[in-house]
Amino acid sequence: MDSRVAVASLGGTITMTGSGAVSPTLGARDLVGGLDVGEIATLATIPGASLTFTTLLEAFDWADEQVSAGASGVVIIQGTDTLEETAYFFDCLWPHEEPVVVTGAMRHPGLPGADGPANLAAAVAVAGTSNSRGRGALLVLNDEIHAARWVRKAHSSLMNAFESFPGPLGLLIEGAPQYFHPAHRSPALPRPLDAPAAPLIEATVDDDGSILDWLNVKGVVVAATGVGHVSEGMAEAISRARFPVVVATRTGAGTTFRNTYGFTGSESDLIKRGAVMAGWLCPRKARVLLRLALGSEGPIEDVFATRGGVF
Repeated sequence: MDSRVAVASLGGTITMTGSGAVSPTLGARDLVGGLDVGEIATLATIPGASLTFTTLLEAFDWADEQVSAGASGVVIIQGTDTLEETAYFFDCLWPHEEPVVVTGAMRHPGLPGADGPANLAAAVAVAGTSNSRGRGALLVLNDEIHAARWVRKAHSSLMNAFESFPGPLGLLIEGAPQYFHPAHRSPALPRPLDAPAAPLIEATVDDDGSILDWLNVKGVVVAATGVGHVSEGMAEAISRARFPVVVATRTGAGTTFRNTYGFTGSESDLIKRGAVMAGWLCPRKARVLLRLALGSEGPIEDVFATRGGVF
């Protein structure tokens, strides 16, 4: 039994090398260096944009096995392009008190000031501290500790690309995690047997909603304007949809409403048409939750009612 932190890599910028344009080549052992960790595994060597739910479920199973075997926590390394989504994926399913921490890098190893080693060291420190227990999945970058539920990538390339509304859970101070809030999380969902495809569509000005009529899917997320508003045409398309429609706000912060506005295409109108409101979840995380809910065959309305609030 090894009580140290287990580390696995899926690829991403932190693993990329090359004489010009870079691509993922390094494995987990290349990244860990002299860090005192337990089990080390390279589960994939791909960019974050190419990750699939199949790969993520394999990573989840590996992480679950490590903690069941005695690891004090798990670190998953990957590309930052989809880090906010995979962090939430793990958070939805993670059944353990021990934390699972995701991290990566904004600068590849060949650039001055490459941040990968510092981010990985910080992630290992967070995963190995007892104060991280009971917090589910965490995202660690730039000496900030973010809750998977709230974090988003808000800049394409800066070192401080990740932010949370209403703010990070904690910071790394002198190499040690310090939290601003006590541990709290929603109950884990069952591991799905499948995660059916569910596209994400953004509502825009002069949108007739006809794209919903063309889809042959199990469910869809609409990134709506404001507090959950769409055009009259999109509202009518939602009524015609032969699959569940989840409505989230595209704004980047805040929650969908339920009964403030009453016009056609408003949040209260969409609820009457059968739409499920995502609450505080951003569209990308709402899509993750919808796919997991579809895969576990639980009532979608109940899943979002439980996980779409503040806590």
